[in-house]
Amino acid sequence: MAYTVSNLTDYSAPALEKAAAECTAACIVEAGAVRSEADLKAFRDRWLGRKSGILTQINDLWLKGAPKEAKRDAGMLVNELKTRITEIFERAKVEAEVRVVVSGVQSQVAVGTAGTIAVAESVDISLPGIRRPIGAEHPVVKTSKEIVSVFQKLGYSVAEGPVVETDYYNFEALNFPPNHPARDTQDTLFIAGQQSKPQRERLLLRTHTSPVQIRTMEKLRPPIRIVIPGKVHRNDPPDASHSPMFHQIEGLAVDTNITFGDLKGTLDHAMKALFGSSVKTHFRPSYFPFTEPSAELYVTCFICGGSGKRGSDPCRPCKQTGWIEVLGCGMVDPNVFEFVKDNGYDPKKVSGFAFGMGVDRLALLKYGVDDIQLFFQGDVRFLQQFG
Repeated sequence: MAYTVSNLTDYSAPALEKAAAECTAACIVEAGAVRSEADLKAFRDRWLGRKSGILTQINDLWLKGAPKEAKRDAGMLVNELKTRITEIFERAKVEAEVRVVVSGVQSQVAVGTAGTIAVAESVDISLPGIRRPIGAEHPVVKTSKEIVSVFQKLGYSVAEGPVVETDYYNFEALNFPPNHPARDTQDTLFIAGQQSKPQRERLLLRTHTSPVQIRTMEKLRPPIRIVIPGKVHRNDPPDASHSPMFHQIEGLAVDTNITFGDLKGTLDHAMKALFGSSVKTHFRPSYFPFTEPSAELYVTCFICGGSGKRGSDPCRPCKQTGWIEVLGCGMVDPNVFEFVKDNGYDPKKVSGFAFGMGVDRLALLKYGVDDIQLFFQGDVRFLQQFG
């Protein structure tokens, strides 16, 4: 039988407690019958409705009808009931919401004609859930890994070193003595507050990954074959083809009887692996302080095929020459070996070659991008093209 509010004739403490207990028990029973949002709305209107809700009736019949000497006790009772019934409603509301969620993933059970139970899955919980998509590699990182992979297959190991270097490793040990004019071409970024230190100990942001060559030769005796990917810095104003921060990959091979022919064969194989077997290589004399002789490596333009034209239009990447400069290289200068002579690098007994290339420039050529700044601006619309 549904609970109804009756008039109180006895306002003694035991009578008030009994009336409150009966009301609370009835509210709990009705809350337990709530199964849906419609049930919850009916329960709220019946007990908390402002016009005819049970709490409103209790206030009118028990509090307003109480004698003067019982007003205080009746008021305390009504306030306690409001708190209890409100808590019961909130708990019923939460339980109803949980039931709605659970019913969406539980099996819907129906009794068949033969008394058997038929189960119909509303949700297949064995299916994989919604996963956050994984991003793709940055085009510069992807290009760097492709280059490193080519040389790893040739037996090269990967070496790394610090970005903040000393003058000794970045210049002096690479045959850049103090006041050498070739230092000016590096556009070096120096760390502040280094003037009190000896020049070879002053800190700077490395301008190439070549310092790792010296650091590796100090640790390992020949023969060695290493490839060195990494980030470098130079004081270049940012524009379509320059950035104060960019990426390089350098390589070093040292052994007995290594010749320039070994350098040419290694790089020719690497370029064909990177740009296709039809690519031809061409070496032109150049100058680098740490190699002698030195050369720049050109490859036939993999965009126009070496013709210098793209249809009837000139080929811009190769400037209509049919050749693209890719890297600098050469035989390691004997003066460099003198700095690590005590670790087995006697220039009279060993020889080697070194090479270095800009990863960002190769990525520009590979993907047909005309502005290096696009690689560093973090524009998702641009980066999504390489996903």
